[in-house]
Amino acid sequence: MTGSGPSKSAVSAKIAEYLAANNIEFERPQPNTFIAGLPGEHRLKTNVSMIVGDYSVSVNAFIIRNPDENHAEVYKWLLKRNRRMYAVSYAIDHLGDVYLVGKVSLAAIDSAELDRILGTILENSDGAFDLLLELGFSSAIKREWQWRISRGESTKNLEAFRHLAEPTPAPDQNTQGDVSVE
Repeated sequence: MTGSGPSKSAVSAKIAEYLAANNIEFERPQPNTFIAGLPGEHRLKTNVSMIVGDYSVSVNAFIIRNPDENHAEVYKWLLKRNRRMYAVSYAIDHLGDVYLVGKVSLAAIDSAELDRILGTILENSDGAFDLLLELGFSSAIKREWQWRISRGESTKNLEAFRHLAEPTPAPDQNTQGDVSVE
């Protein structure tokens, strides 16, 4: 089946050209392997690996580590979301870490297709990041918030989770020392 489609080197050249033209930072550890960094708003960066094989391009992006809690709700959300996605799907590895994974035919790779694939990855990594953290790490976020408050540390990068933080009530200075006898 050789000669029936574009070569690995031709597809690799298209990917390199696309990434450079769109100012997407990338490394190329091997001639047919790309690690691209997609900048985000909720998540600083999503690293996407694209490996050009004989028949397809394998696409993988790490999303979150194995959730600390609420696994059923996290996995239910991921499975429901998979129904609406293009070219990639959520998957978990042997450790329970969450990834976006997909395979795309070599013949399908062009600028428009790379736009759709990387756009889908960005939407489902950066766009879903806060919700996935809230579902799977709520207790840890609450602990981190309280730890930072108790030490006077910044909570700036936790602002999206302010609603999870249990406010620490300030002591009521008007009632200290007052004893009411009825």
